[in-house]
Amino acid sequence: MFGIGLPELAVIMLVAVLVFGPDKLPDFARQAGQLMRKAKQFADSARDELREELGPEYADLELRDLDPRTIVRKHIIEAMNDAEEDAKPKRRGLRPLRPGELPPYDLDAT
Repeated sequence: MFGIGLPELAVIMLVAVLVFGPDKLPDFARQAGQLMRKAKQFADSARDELREELGPEYADLELRDLDPRTIVRKHIIEAMNDAEEDAKPKRRGLRPLRPGELPPYDLDAT
């Protein structure tokens, strides 16, 4: 949760109780909850409107997919997977050696 651990959260809560007092703290918590709910509704409506505008091929669009870091990470992973597939030797017809079998040796190649 935002990189805040339990000790930091406890200190923040203690400071909030000291600054605002126990009487106003529930009201502030309620307002913060309402603000978060409205922000989520706004993000959901923006996502739904974007989906409608882009058409059915983008029906599974999520807003986090539009984050530049996510896009770059996705393309880097795809490129790495493609590079791994290209790096694999494509030797058809070769088989592993049986126990005790010597590998082929070419005198002209040495």
